Amino acid sequence: MRIIFAGTPEFAVPSLRMLLASKHEVCAVYTQPDRPAGRGRKMQPSPVKELALSTGIPVFQPISLKPDADLQQLRDLDPDLMVVVAYGMILPQAALDSPKFGCLNAHGSLLPRWRGAAPIQRALMAGDKKTGVTIMRIIHKLDAGDMLHKEECAITAQDTSGDLYDKLAALAAVGLEKVLAQIESGTVQAEIQDESLVTYAEKLSKTEAELDWTQSAEQLDRIVRGLNPWPVAQTRYKGQVLRIWQAETLASDIKADPGTVICTSKTLDVATGDCLLRLHEVQLPGGKRIPIQAFLSAHQAHGVKLG
Repeated sequence: MRIIFAGTPEFAVPSLRMLLASKHEVCAVYTQPDRPAGRGRKMQPSPVKELALSTGIPVFQPISLKPDADLQQLRDLDPDLMVVVAYGMILPQAALDSPKFGCLNAHGSLLPRWRGAAPIQRALMAGDKKTGVTIMRIIHKLDAGDMLHKEECAITAQDTSGDLYDKLAALAAVGLEKVLAQIESGTVQAEIQDESLVTYAEKLSKTEAELDWTQSAEQLDRIVRGLNPWPVAQTRYKGQVLRIWQAETLASDIKADPGTVICTSKTLDVATGDCLLRLHEVQLPGGKRIPIQAFLSAHQAHGVKLG
């Protein structure tokens, strides 16, 4: 099949690599326009663009696919299928109708749970025991198309959003490969999403990063892991922002006001709404991420109230 691939971030790279290694022809790649990044704010190509250019595939970066010229350019490619993985742009109906077999999307959740922008983070923060990737047909309504295949992944007590991001990126490629084979053999089966089971994964906000120590330690732990690597959970330590990269729930009978720090020579625990949250890796403004032992060697934190 002649396939157009549309994707932008690192999450989409394994799927494009799979297509490039397959018998199918990737006739073009669509990706978001270059963006400024890094301290110098230099224009940077997306990871998908970098891979496509390294293989000589034509790359298109329209601001929108609504203009007639951009739509005609897509039609002229004469695709059998369009595969979309974290492209970051809503496709107009005219674009969805162009490929012979329509458009497929690899979405990072087990639909219909967690439609929307931040499915990986929301699943972790909500305490879901598993997540995965759903391969679905794209329709104009957000993440509402018929489901063609699912790849599941357990969520462990140590997983961060970054960990799940990498796992699901790999599973997206696995699921897409299976669906492509089913399309060719005519065995693909579509399942309509149950609208009564739909939940929405709203885009993450920096305002969510501030920890509320009256919450349970388990919930706070999930927030810390869910906001790693962005925007990163934080609290206030002696008037400074203290970012918390890693922590874990610690069962304890110790009673103290939520936010109170309880230290030993090697550990730093914080009282929560029920038990304790043990901090493992933190960061102060202008500094690097450091293990808690390094923090304790430079700070007298016992009894300090965070928040």
